[in-house]
Amino acid sequence: MMADWDDLKVFLAVARGESLSRAGRVLKLDAATVGRRVARLEEAMGARLFTRSPQGYVLTDEGARLVAPAEAIEAQMARAAEALAGPAEGISGQVRIGAPDGAANYLLPQVVARIVAANPGLEVQIVALPRVFSLTRREADMVIAVSKPEQGRVIATKITDYRLSLAASDAYLGSAPPLGSLADLPAHRVIGYIPDMIFDRELDYLADLGVEQPPVASNSVSVQLNLIRQGAGVGVVHDFALPAAPGVRRVLTRDFGLTRAFHLIRHADDRRVPRIERFAEVLVAGLRAEVARLEAQSQEG
Repeated sequence: MMADWDDLKVFLAVARGESLSRAGRVLKLDAATVGRRVARLEEAMGARLFTRSPQGYVLTDEGARLVAPAEAIEAQMARAAEALAGPAEGISGQVRIGAPDGAANYLLPQVVARIVAANPGLEVQIVALPRVFSLTRREADMVIAVSKPEQGRVIATKITDYRLSLAASDAYLGSAPPLGSLADLPAHRVIGYIPDMIFDRELDYLADLGVEQPPVASNSVSVQLNLIRQGAGVGVVHDFALPAAPGVRRVLTRDFGLTRAFHLIRHADDRRVPRIERFAEVLVAGLRAEVARLEAQSQEG
């Protein structure tokens, strides 16, 4: 007996969400219906695809082997739907982007605003979380990351380099001890990431300064920048974020500076999905231009 595509779609949603209720929310079905569809697929395939437990649904070995073929069918169905729709002006449909909160707060809003203004049929969801996203589980259609993945079936495109600097508020500098060189830094409160919540080694900025445990810390770069604005201390900031933080300026620019890169990561099966390809193209171009514009503005400040 052949598997039905609708049942395979339910299977993928459960595999990614590890829960009938989470899969139901994605598919707009009730959990009982999702459960019946999973059972129907298991009967059709003649195999148990999930192990049920109080913690959720976990793929069995047979289920894990079904994921790649099911995703290949998913990609083919997406391409077929776009082909049937025929050529259209602009980009339409829904795209979800996962991004670290620095990019999500200070770059994506203005770039996405321009893209959706030019493409009225497009829906964009930005998931801003300081963590690594799973494309395999389809938590997002594409991800902005600071490190290229070393494995997995993905397409990685370098977006652009970006710069980071030490910065502090004018109010803080007006009342704090002198800060003329890196040798003065131990006399200052340093703001940074919570060490055990750094989700990517490229974000361990303070290691270059010999700071292991910043006295004021957050897992969010947006919170770190707001702490700096409030005069809590000195921290490493994205140069492209400085135009959004009046009263904060770069310090020790001759002694310290970092360069990192953003990469756009997509699932390999999306290579032939025109909607994703077109959106990725305009997103990369928009982000490159926006980083260049904001960094130039931060230099002027």
